[in-house]
Amino acid sequence: MADNKEYMTHQESMGTIQISEDVVASIATSACLEVEGVGGLMNANVTDYVTGKKMTAKGIRVEMDGEGIVVNLFILLRYGCAVSEVAQKVQSSVFAALEGMTGFQVNAVNVHVGGISFD
Repeated sequence: MADNKEYMTHQESMGTIQISEDVVASIATSACLEVEGVGGLMNANVTDYVTGKKMTAKGIRVEMDGEGIVVNLFILLRYGCAVSEVAQKVQSSVFAALEGMTGFQVNAVNVHVGGISFD
């Protein structure tokens, strides 16, 4: 494993499971972009400036919160879509994908709608 990556660790009865934050971010990205109405993810440099924290991947910040994962998604919404409806679908999709694929507890999926996409 690369020394410069952050890993989420979960102790199991047979040993330790470590998953890179990059893997968690990739799962979250895929689940987010599959939701109808999402126009894309915001550029990391914009969200870094707004939040003051480094993104794990483009438009995504992954953090450990105790024994669980907290994901912040910075998305672009397609023009004409209902903001709250799309955001709730993103939360549900990302939450289910992360819990199902990693086995880790997901404490929060925070969706930040930072712009409109006209594509």
